[in-house]
Amino acid sequence: MKRTPITPNFSAFPTIFHNLIKKSALYDSSCSPEARVYFIDCDGGYYLKSAPLGALSREAAQTRYFNQKGLGAEVLAYESDSRDWLLTRRVAGEDCTHSQYIEDPLRLCDLIAECLRKLHETDFSDCPVQDHTKLYLETAEKNYRAGQYDLSYFFNRDASVEDVWQTVQKYGSCLKSDTLLHGDYCLPNIMLDDWRFSGFIDLGNGGVGDRHVDLFWGAWTLNFNLGTDRYRDRFFDAYGRDRVDPEMIKLVSAVEVFG
Repeated sequence: MKRTPITPNFSAFPTIFHNLIKKSALYDSSCSPEARVYFIDCDGGYYLKSAPLGALSREAAQTRYFNQKGLGAEVLAYESDSRDWLLTRRVAGEDCTHSQYIEDPLRLCDLIAECLRKLHETDFSDCPVQDHTKLYLETAEKNYRAGQYDLSYFFNRDASVEDVWQTVQKYGSCLKSDTLLHGDYCLPNIMLDDWRFSGFIDLGNGGVGDRHVDLFWGAWTLNFNLGTDRYRDRFFDAYGRDRVDPEMIKLVSAVEVFG
């Protein structure tokens, strides 16, 4: 996880965080244009995330929930004013894009598959987001209507946008809501402490949904972050082929075009 030293502009931060920032080194740890992430280097470390108003509500709820399960960071504050602000305690270790893990891809592949299987076997009866699949499909339709899509996610690169959308419309109802999901199961969002699982981060897309969403992203991230698709079959085998439906993976790839 990158950390670029910065000098804080206190006027840009809510006053509730000023004392914490004053006594610490501050780093920009952002990795997307949708949100700013700051690492506050004191007391073991904190992450302060800022995003447009309302954007972090679901992430705050899901992070609290995962923390209760021993699977995520501790939420210390969630403030919503002109923007959303989420303060969490640093999860021990480094994310799975760290060289220690990337340099041993077979072990990494097996480990993230095992972590995912354990997550998917977790009781979700008290999860605050019980309707991930409904939200997932609503987002896809909204983006389709707005002309926002990325065909690179679809398994058939020769398909047109309309072909992909027809797939979503025809088969989207096949997606279940019977599994606790991370929702963005990628290597940067899985924390390890010397190969021991220590927690999940960036849980804004989590909730109760279809396991194949996480399975799609697990295979995708191995390809993207390792630069090869050779670990796809190994990942599914390590997770458990009895729980993987290739046709559902293809369906998720269609929805993700409009994700």
